[in-house]
Amino acid sequence: MSAQYIRLYPENPDLKKVAEVGKALRDGAVIIYPTDTVYGIGCDFSNVKAVQRICQIKNTKPDALSIICYDLSEISLYTKQLSTTVFKVMKKALPGPFTFLLNANNRVPKLLNAKKKTIGIRVPDNNIPREIVRALGSPIITTSIHDEDEVIEYSTDPSLIFEKYENAVDIVIDGGYGQNVPSTVVDCSGDFFEIIREGKGNLEDML
Repeated sequence: MSAQYIRLYPENPDLKKVAEVGKALRDGAVIIYPTDTVYGIGCDFSNVKAVQRICQIKNTKPDALSIICYDLSEISLYTKQLSTTVFKVMKKALPGPFTFLLNANNRVPKLLNAKKKTIGIRVPDNNIPREIVRALGSPIITTSIHDEDEVIEYSTDPSLIFEKYENAVDIVIDGGYGQNVPSTVVDCSGDFFEIIREGKGNLEDML
């Protein structure tokens, strides 16, 4: 069955459509959506079957996936207490193009941190995924949509993304052209900040 194609505008997403996406996620849907960097694929982070579908589509493992939260206060529900330094940096950086690796607490499904005790967390500077999280009432999984092209690493055109994934996912959200630079990944689980992947975000601006 072909995926549903939904157009949303980042500046002012249609909350009725967002609520429909939230309901679909509660029912186990896998969706593709825009962020402030590349397009992502995700589901309700607590739905085991949907998480396993994403892992099959992406040929990856659950503990390689990150989650999107609505804001900084929601992040604290799923992580151990943040140091003052980490909190200050994250408050400056978010919403923004960063993935912060933090020490997970027991609210994070075991599936997502089976072999490690950390979880990657994003609050993108894009209202579409954030409003979806709010409508769902819990975080969504996020992992990037890759392109097989050797030159173009990330797909940016939502109509082409739909062509590629229409039989693999349940909903593709068109939020306009995406970017082709992923988020900057920062490990904050230890005593200092360690950049795991350089991306769109510049951590030095936040220190």
